[in-house]
Parts: sequence; C-alpha cells; structure tokens
Amino acid sequence: MIGSKNPYITDKILGGETMKKFLAIALALALCLGIFAGCQEGTNDPTNGNTPGGTDLTGTYDVTLWVSELDGVAALTQQQIDAFEAANPGIIINASIEGVSEANAASQVLADVASAPDIYCFAQDQLARLVQASALAAPGKGAAATIKEANDAGSVAAGTVGGTLYAYPLTSDNGYYLYYNTEIISEEDAKDLATIVAKCEANGVKFRFALENAWYTASFFFATGCHTNWTTNEKGQFVSVDDTFNSAEGLVAMKGMQILAKSSCYDSDADTFTDAGAIVTGIWNANAAAEHFGDNLGATKLPSFTVDGETYQLGSYSGNKLMGVKPQQDPKKAAVLSLLAQFLTNEKCQLERYEQFQWGPSNLDAQASESVQANVSLAALAAQNAHATPQGQIAGVFWDNANALGAVAKSAETEADLQTGLDNYTAAVNAYISLTPEQREAFTVIGGIKDTGWGTDFEMIQDPEGTWTSKDAFDLAVGTEFKVRQGMDWKVAFGNNTDNADKNNTNRGNYVSEVEGKFYIQLVYDADAGTAVINLIPAE
Repeated sequence: MIGSKNPYITDKILGGETMKKFLAIALALALCLGIFAGCQEGTNDPTNGNTPGGTDLTGTYDVTLWVSELDGVAALTQQQIDAFEAANPGIIINASIEGVSEANAASQVLADVASAPDIYCFAQDQLARLVQASALAAPGKGAAATIKEANDAGSVAAGTVGGTLYAYPLTSDNGYYLYYNTEIISEEDAKDLATIVAKCEANGVKFRFALENAWYTASFFFATGCHTNWTTNEKGQFVSVDDTFNSAEGLVAMKGMQILAKSSCYDSDADTFTDAGAIVTGIWNANAAAEHFGDNLGATKLPSFTVDGETYQLGSYSGNKLMGVKPQQDPKKAAVLSLLAQFLTNEKCQLERYEQFQWGPSNLDAQASESVQANVSLAALAAQNAHATPQGQIAGVFWDNANALGAVAKSAETEADLQTGLDNYTAAVNAYISLTPEQREAFTVIGGIKDTGWGTDFEMIQDPEGTWTSKDAFDLAVGTEFKVRQGMDWKVAFGNNTDNADKNNTNRGNYVSEVEGKFYIQLVYDADAGTAVINLIPAE
C-alpha cells in the first residue's frame, strides 16, 4: 500500500516559480537521460517509436481506465496514479476509472474500439482478437525489452502475438499446481507422479486430478512437446489449427496419464478435498487446501512422469491478466499512456495489489519477495509457471474432444485403444476446421439431449432471418440442460434467457427445461444487439 514512507512524495517540497523551473529542468534531463520507465539508449521509446527523443511530455492528460470491478481496485489504482505523478513531475493525469470485469472488458472494447478507454485490463485469451481489431498499441522496442526482462516468460508470451509484445503483464495467477499431504508424501516424493500414486495407494487416500477436463489433460501433452495453436480470421472465427496431440509424443502423453488414471487412488474431481492425499488445483482452492491439510500442507509444481525410460516434466495451462493501451492520435498522450501502463504494472504496484487482493504477480522481483514466497500457493504456482503454456484463443471443439482423452486413458486396455482415442480427437478437430462459411454462421443445439452428453451438435434451420429452429424435435424432461451455439464453438453461445439478454455476459448459464414433453428448440437472435431469446415450441 502507498503510505507515509512513500519515496515519491519528496518531490512535492518545492513551490511557486521555483517549482516550475525545477520541474522543467528535471523533465528535460529525464527525457534526455532516459530515466522514465521504458526509455533506453537515450530515446523516448515508451510507445511505437513515433515520439522523438527529448519530447516534452509535461501537461495535463484526460485518461480513461477500466480496471477490475473488485471492490477497492479503483481506489488503489488512483493512489498508484498519484504515485506516478509524483515520480514524473510535470505530468498530470485526470483519471476516470471504472470497474469492468477482465473477462468482459475485451468484448466491450471490440464492440466499439473508438469509444474504448485509453487503458483497460483484460484476460489473455482475448489478445489475438484485440490485435486483429487494432485495439492495442504495442510498447516501443526499449519498453518491450524492459517488460520482458521484468516479468515471467509465461506472462510475456501471454501478451505476445506474432513475436510482438502488445500488452503489459498484470498478473500470473490463473494456473494449477500440486497440493499434497506432507505426512505421507515427502518433498522428494512430490517430484514424481508414480511415487505420489504409490504413496496415496499405500495410505488409502485419493490423488485428485481432473484428467477428464481438457485444461488439465493438456499438461501431459505439453510435457512431451505437443501443442495446439489456433488461428482466427478477421471475424474471430477459428479457421486453422497446428495441433500435434495425435503423434508419437501424444501417445507417450496418453501412457503417462495411465500411471494415474489406472490407479485405485485416482479421482477426477479436483474441487473436492475429501480423502485427498494429493490434489492438482489452483489458487481458488487455497483456503480449502489449508483447511484440509492443516499443518501437513505442501504445495509445489506438478511432478514428472516416466514412460519407456524417458522422464517428462508435466506442463500446464497458465492464465494471465494483461493491461492494454488503446492507440492514440496524439503521440505525446500515447507516450504518457505507455509510461503509465508500465508504472501500473511494475514491481511495486503488483505487490500492492498482491497485499490488498492476493493477486499473483507476474513481475519476477515481486514473485521473489518475502511476502509472496511465504504464500505457499503462489510460490508453487510461480514454480509451475516456468513450465506453463499461456492459454490463447482455442476453439470449443478442442475442449469438447480433449476432455475425452483422459477418459480414454482410464478405460483403454491396449495401445491401439489409446491410438483410437487420439484418432477420434483429430477427426473431430479436422471436421471443425473444414466447416463451410455458412456452417460457421449457423447455430446448433448441444447439451444433455438424446443421451449425447454434450457430445453432439444438432442442426438448426434459419427461417425467417434471425430465427433459428432445431430441425428435429426433442424429448425433454424437467431439468434437461442445453445451449445454442454458433459455428460449433463456444465463442457465441446462448443459454438461460436472463443471461441471453446481457450482451456483455460471456459466461451464460445453461438453458434448463422447466417442462416435460417433445419440443423444437428455437433461438431468436439479434446480431446487432448481441442478445437472444430461446423458446420451446411444442411438437404437433
């Protein structure tokens, strides 16, 4: 927190004309010597390199910011902006700060880039779409080098597209790692998957790892060097993929999963701690882990596994929050915004957010601080992040079908069974990539219908424009759940009508049938408004 020992307040002791002259001289020296954050080699390089070195940035700037809607974040951000002004005398920021969820911010920016705030925070999986929409001003060369050096590799990768850094790392705390019972599993034991399994079996406790959830399943494939990289078009639609899950390395990953999946201690529920001797989860379960394990709480990176004499370190998906700067017509304002973004994401500001909100820092020095290292969960996450892959934009077909790979590993009796699972996964991915433009615009029904277990998309027909009706009528029981989605993806998906009425809600709940009978499912879609209504039409 910014307090009485704030080193920045000492610049406020001068007054009157003396202050004005001092500020002018200090600012000129700062610009020439590159003491502003991000300025290197004698050039003012906080933006795209279009602001000449030595440019006078003194002045008053109206700046709009979107930060987390969490109570207290806006107030802390204002305090940090005050500190920025103290550290950069002559620059005055008239800040208008609004709380907007990082999950929704990017969608609102993309809806109207011109009206978007000057600085906004967003989840890393929206980066590519924001770059495509020219909604981000990349830091200049010198600033980018400083940012890359200061932050962990995963957060830098999360802010990078095509080799260019476009955003400022803000957090590095959405990932998973291992909690374990130190009474039965030693620190050395926790390094090896098979050893953890053996210890849990011997003590009659569970090893909980959500291997039937693609977000976790991917850790085995990342361990063996596999990847899944998706490309979108200008509309944000997925049009191609570079995926190597179905490969010799992918088969090794499947065998690695079997070390746990075939064990009597395996349980795929990683949000329940009952009987757990080890569990793979994230910071959101830190309190539950502390309560369950008590004095025997251990936390560390994920273990390694060994197949055919080769050892592989389990990877993971990582998630980051990023800060973006909107492109500006005024090069001076662009420079100031970049300086401000660098300041708001620096070590001190990240530590302040950690201390107040427990946000995991991406800044390496902040991660190494005593207070963060004392947090066993964040220390474990930081260790795992060295082996993590930032989660970019990924088509829904990946999640739908990679989910099944863990179940295949559990049930497979032969290597051929494992290969069949990989082949089915690839077939689904290829079928999705082969969708026609018309199919990418079309809506389908998916859910707990006809015992498909959310594994089948059912065709819908558009008539009239904007009204989509299922080709078939379905027998629905009270409580049957489903969604209607576009292009067989989750990017545009509608569920319950309350959520459907909010264009900014990107995590809509399922539609739950309140009646029993045979019905056609109808979607009335307002593409301009981004809203929809689902109706059940009785079959005659």
